[in-house]
Amino acid sequence: MKTSNNATIRDVARLAGVSVATISRYLNKTAPLAAETAERVRSAMEELNFSPHPAARNLATKRTNTIGLVLPEIGGDYYTPLLRGIEAASSESGFDLLIHSTRPHQSGNRPRRPLNEHNTDGLLVFTDALDTPELTRLNSIGFPVVLMHQSAPESLKIPVVTIENQSGAYHIVDHLITAHNRRRIVFLRGPEKNEDSDARELGYRQALKQHGIPVDPSLIARGGFDSTGAYQGIKDLLTRDIQFDAVFSGDDDSAIGVLDALKQAGLRIPEDVSVAGFDDSIFAGLLSPPLTTVRAPIEAVGHEAVHQLIRLIRGEDADPVTTIPTEVILRRSCGCDF
Repeated sequence: MKTSNNATIRDVARLAGVSVATISRYLNKTAPLAAETAERVRSAMEELNFSPHPAARNLATKRTNTIGLVLPEIGGDYYTPLLRGIEAASSESGFDLLIHSTRPHQSGNRPRRPLNEHNTDGLLVFTDALDTPELTRLNSIGFPVVLMHQSAPESLKIPVVTIENQSGAYHIVDHLITAHNRRRIVFLRGPEKNEDSDARELGYRQALKQHGIPVDPSLIARGGFDSTGAYQGIKDLLTRDIQFDAVFSGDDDSAIGVLDALKQAGLRIPEDVSVAGFDDSIFAGLLSPPLTTVRAPIEAVGHEAVHQLIRLIRGEDADPVTTIPTEVILRRSCGCDF
């Protein structure tokens, strides 16, 4: 009798006196076995020192033990904590991680879909990384998908993990008004049709309304979640002689451009203009002056998204929407003396 790890599933079946199908059910736990049968199989495997090849087991169960992550891009400080959270949660749960970046709106051609139901057990999808037709297709075949920072297309029940954008924006604008008596507050929007940006604008408007301050459309400009775009947005306001005493930049990358534009114009921060951002990126506290911002739990979003996806993969229900709290972080740029 073979006693090396070259033993096959047929050898185990022969020694245990059962069929190959029974061995497969035992290994993959696809159906219960009688206790006596299961013990014979276990003893035979132990005697033969049998160890099933992971690939063969995965083929039998149609599982890859792999999670896919689809992003519009990978570069930038924002993605570092997100990837850290996703990788940690995937590893803890025994799943490998495959990552693909795609820009689906750069051309009229249909983008490649290298991650799908054929090589992963489920997908994490960041904002705008997959278009509606592909999400609809995956949903129609029951393939597990979890969205991050993006609502599911209408009629599709796909779980979403996001953060308290509106609440965080409201509290930071409220702070500018109540603590620093700011009334002419600029809001720099993010990219077009970006849900995070839209929710942050709602928080901005809510805070103004709460304090009886009319919304001035001339104070709402496009920053694009980008330092260059934000720099140009502030320069345009200054060129048009729009008066303002604070800027809520929408995200921390934009805040870099805001600070540069204000300094070049000879304006003091925060004495002349208070500045606030959103995300609390790794460089926020290193800017000059250090940036008041909203701490977005980016790593926690990645971690939670993996847990929701694994629930779907295991045939369990996931939470329709998971919203993770944000926190205002006060530093010198708004006028607080820290």
